[in-house]
Amino acid sequence: MSCTSNYFTEWQEPSDGMCHPSIRNGYPVPDLRCTPGGINPTATDQVLKNHGWRTRCIRNCETSESEKHIAYRWYGMTPPQHNSGSNQTCELDHLVPLELGGADGRGNIWPQCGPDGVPLDERYFKAKDRVENYLADEVKAGRMSLEDAQRGIATDWTQYRSVIDRQ
Repeated sequence: MSCTSNYFTEWQEPSDGMCHPSIRNGYPVPDLRCTPGGINPTATDQVLKNHGWRTRCIRNCETSESEKHIAYRWYGMTPPQHNSGSNQTCELDHLVPLELGGADGRGNIWPQCGPDGVPLDERYFKAKDRVENYLADEVKAGRMSLEDAQRGIATDWTQYRSVIDRQ
């Protein structure tokens, strides 16, 4: 595999404060001008179905952890202090997750934060993690194409919440 990004729309690095998340189905979604989502074209469904494959082989290979923090500035946010464990309020999230062949480039990263005052498992990024796991399971089982999962989560990750809530 190589470290490369193909974004769903033509992407240019945004200016600080230019990006504004919106709300869909009660959850934040990124500003698609700033975070259009993207894929790593070398992460095919065959690669993802391989039991030995792990995301660590592509994590931080195209963009370092410190480079990803620029997304906070794009979204006009100050990175939270002590943002780990039960105190974690934000996650620099891959819109199309690495486990679904998402790109590790900055056009696929956004700060997903909140809500405050709820247990860790009820934070927005944990809800999206459940969507990611559901879609990865669907792709690996052959019930959904990898392309459909990638485009679906990039377009509106919240559209899958009702399916997960019924499980």
